[in-house]
Amino acid sequence: MDTRRKILTLDAALELSPLLTVVTGYFDGLRAEHVRDLQRARALAPGLARDDRPLLAIVLPGTAPLLDQRARAELVAALRVVDYVVTADDRDLDRIIAAFPPSQLVRLEAADERRRRQLTEHVRSRQTR
Repeated sequence: MDTRRKILTLDAALELSPLLTVVTGYFDGLRAEHVRDLQRARALAPGLARDDRPLLAIVLPGTAPLLDQRARAELVAALRVVDYVVTADDRDLDRIIAAFPPSQLVRLEAADERRRRQLTEHVRSRQTR
């Protein structure tokens, strides 16, 4: 399966059923923690069985990303736990959040920033040895 078909335009994402779990993040330097966060978000979806509430991952631009937004979207789309992916800027994100109930929204930006700092520190410490 070509997982890039999971990547939607903003308009297509806004047409999805409101019975959706939405997860936002930078997903820069995709790590096992991202997968666990996405699995946890999907498992905590209110009211329906896991397979009945699809997961939409929104890939945000971030600051000084390691990979471009499209490449990060393709990596996230390759994850089995993710049903749909959309790239968005802050204005687009506001439109998506307004379209879906807040109880179905999981924000990972702060965790992504923390992970990025940890990775950067790790690489720098390895270079000084």
